[in-house]
Amino acid sequence: MRKKLPGVYPASKKDGTLYYRASLTYSRKHISLGSFSSEEAAHNAYTDACSLLHTNSLSIEDYAKDSSPLSFEKWVCLINLRDNKLYFHTPIYLRPKFFYYYLSQTEILKFDSDDLFYYSSHKIMKRNGHLFVSDYGMQVNIMSRYGIKNYAVEGRDYLFINGDSYDFRYENIEIINRFHGVTRLKKSDGCLYCARIHINGYFLIGTYQTEAEAAIAYNKAIDSLKKAGVSKQYTPNYIDFLSPSAYADLYASLEISSKITNFKL
Repeated sequence: MRKKLPGVYPASKKDGTLYYRASLTYSRKHISLGSFSSEEAAHNAYTDACSLLHTNSLSIEDYAKDSSPLSFEKWVCLINLRDNKLYFHTPIYLRPKFFYYYLSQTEILKFDSDDLFYYSSHKIMKRNGHLFVSDYGMQVNIMSRYGIKNYAVEGRDYLFINGDSYDFRYENIEIINRFHGVTRLKKSDGCLYCARIHINGYFLIGTYQTEAEAAIAYNKAIDSLKKAGVSKQYTPNYIDFLSPSAYADLYASLEISSKITNFKL
């Protein structure tokens, strides 16, 4: 009887089809390397992984799909284990104060170390230019983690300070417009904030000195439109840095457009 190749374990699908799983143990951790159609391919994955873990000269950039049976994601995971003594199930490579998340060999995201726990347990996917994770069975855009709303537009509502849209470190993200209906206007003598609301087209609510005032004016416009019988569902702004009394004082003092207060269906 032929001896079983190291690192290879035969298994069967529900229909009885035979396939082979490859795995290894490193630093007392059992690591699955994937499933393969042949025993030889599974063994090649095992030997490749062993070589990777014991050869410091091999790097992430050395990965070649045509010559390695391992997936690129697994290649990244193993190199991080070798260099940083930590194994993650997502393609993360640790640096001293941040980490890289490899979407592919050419698409590399950068995150603060504070986000490590989240992204080590949430796989990032890309579809139609959007980055999202699966969380409790729902697709969640990763921008929401940084206070950026789904409808936000880069350059208008937020920006990456160093120009790298793959650098998600907190110090590199500037949120320009945090609230519904609020847009920052650049003026020569400073910034003003414009509040608008969509009814059967966009209506100007007003222009205000602060972002909070514009956000509250938007809420006031919602209340006025509801009283006028507008049934459209608007999402009010939540201003968490104001006390209830401070919010009420601003709400009472802010003026909004007469086109809103006098709106009729």
